[in-house]
Amino acid sequence: MRGFCFVLAISWLGLWLTPDQQGQRLMSRGQFAEAAKRFDDPLRQGVAWYRAGEFEKATQAFSRVSSPESKFNLGNAWLMLGKYDQAIASYDEALETRPAWKAAQENRDLAAARAKLIHGTGGDLGDQREGADKVVFDQDKPPGGQETEVAGAQAMSDAAIQSIWLRQVQTNPADFLKAKFAYQQADGEAGDEK
Repeated sequence: MRGFCFVLAISWLGLWLTPDQQGQRLMSRGQFAEAAKRFDDPLRQGVAWYRAGEFEKATQAFSRVSSPESKFNLGNAWLMLGKYDQAIASYDEALETRPAWKAAQENRDLAAARAKLIHGTGGDLGDQREGADKVVFDQDKPPGGQETEVAGAQAMSDAAIQSIWLRQVQTNPADFLKAKFAYQQADGEAGDEK
């Protein structure tokens, strides 16, 4: 009987609340994915998908709107997906209409810095890449690999290695913001020293 009353209450609310109002109620309860399914407004839907950690779906929703806010949010979603070139392009579109938007400029700079790390220019060698001149195989070695033993204290289980790796992966907005604030603080301290 209790479940029936709950369904009846939801149906009753559905008669009086718009889809965006229903979505907003779900957002306030922290039910982001469910809220995203209810929203009609693509901007609000994108925000809900973003908060749910569904960044690919967020990009689809934000792409349906052409406001500076949607371009900024689209850039944030691309940044979370690690697609830095798309993020930079989205931030540039937002900055075209709102040139003095500090948050958009800072996020664009962050995306550019991350893209630079990923693409990795040649450093001191200019545009040249350092690599082997040629590959030579040792014909005198017996076939097979080299035997390696690891002492018991040095060995790590697969679970321990996976745990270390997962702690370093940033997949949620909190980690993104932490990295952003650390970048801003370091940038501010570097500016103070000059």
